Amino acid sequence: MKIKYLGTAAAEGIPALFCSCPVCTKAGVVGGKNHRTRTQVLIDDTIIIDFPPDSLMHAQREGIKLLEIPVIFVTHSHQDHWYPNDLLFRKPPYGWGVETPLQIFGNETVKQKFDALEFHKDELLSASVKMHLVEPFVPIVFGKYTVTPLLATHDKRERCYFYSIACENKCLLYAHDTGHFPEATNDFIKGTRFDVISMDCTMGSLKDGNNHMGLADNRQLVKTLRALGCLDEKTKIVVNHFSHNGGLLHEEIEENVKEDGFIVAYDSMTIEC
Repeated sequence: MKIKYLGTAAAEGIPALFCSCPVCTKAGVVGGKNHRTRTQVLIDDTIIIDFPPDSLMHAQREGIKLLEIPVIFVTHSHQDHWYPNDLLFRKPPYGWGVETPLQIFGNETVKQKFDALEFHKDELLSASVKMHLVEPFVPIVFGKYTVTPLLATHDKRERCYFYSIACENKCLLYAHDTGHFPEATNDFIKGTRFDVISMDCTMGSLKDGNNHMGLADNRQLVKTLRALGCLDEKTKIVVNHFSHNGGLLHEEIEENVKEDGFIVAYDSMTIEC
């Protein structure tokens, strides 16, 4: 399984859209891995998780032919993870060559924002994009992949998810925009070994656990997952989804987690398992 991190920032990006804090100021000068766009990931050139407003830039930068991507799984409806307006361009005269509809999976609020664009009133659009509701812990089989929505601890106004993605004998836990996992999620994944665990690290040097996570929360989550039998010494552990409010530049996060063995995600990073 190949996992490409297209974007690795929280909602406002780094440097943030309108900010002069120390992290944004330094990131603007040093650039490189400290320049972060909104979080999005591509798995095996087949599955995209989340559709932020930076999707066009990600596709251009990485040479991704979005027309050939068959499916998008959406974690929740916040704009940095779900920007359905750009899907309006998946029809003539803006986009040509659509042969099969893009399949999109998400929660009720994701669907509501999709429906608000009135796709159903446009024959070309309704033929080019198909929306599906997901339910917690109900697997979706898509080709050789089994994708399971897991309950997140995030915005209480909607049912937020993260996902496990299994393919043949490999399994990814992609857990972003969540604090510590709900008990129901821990019960469901107990005994499932993951080859890659990708964790929310929005808060960086700060602690949260109720909506996002920081490094202290990440360490606690790893202990929990180890006790649940979800990881071993071969599991790759990634921290991702960073906010400037976490107070750390990329190199500082790397130094902070050196003894943990965590991989610190950056835009365009690819890992394999």
